[in-house]
Order: sequence, then C-alpha cells, then structure tokens
Amino acid sequence: MAKLKFRPLHDRIVVKRLDAEEKTAGGIIIPDSAKEKPSQGEVVAVGPGGRDEAGKLVPLDVKAGDKVLFGKWSGTEVKIDGQDLLIMKESDVMGIVG
Repeated sequence: MAKLKFRPLHDRIVVKRLDAEEKTAGGIIIPDSAKEKPSQGEVVAVGPGGRDEAGKLVPLDVKAGDKVLFGKWSGTEVKIDGQDLLIMKESDVMGIVG
C-alpha cells in the first residue's frame, strides 16, 4: 500500500475495511445493497500511543499491516487520498487475526 499522507494521533489507528464475501456458502450472489459492512480490516497507520496516569507513553499493541476485527459501529468513516478508511481508537479493536 502506498504511503498514507495522514498520521493518527495518540491511541488512534487507521483501518481499511477488507471486502465482504459476494457469495453465500450455497453460491447465492449477494447484491451490494444487501451486504453488511465487514468488521474486519487491515491497519494502515497507527498513532504513537496513549499516556498513562504518570504521563509515560504507552505504545500500541497493533501495528501497520495487522488484520484486525472490530465492532460493527466502531470508528469514524473518512476518505483520505481517495480511499475509504476508518479512524478508531485501539480499544475498539477486538483482536488481531492470524
């Protein structure tokens, strides 16, 4: 992926949604209007981390390139450099896939 011209702050990450399946297991093709937005994506950029009570920087557990699962309503949808992306806090991520 090309270098993103956006750097998230604090404990925020930028995620690109992975495409949803277009067919069901039985072979039925799902139209775009009926598809649910996928809750899986690839981390494109990460912020430097949050601060603890003492003001010490705590680095994030996720890094650019990780495939993650997140909640259905997580993040804020934005368009950067013509790409549809999500900006969310690291705490919105449920886990890293494989």
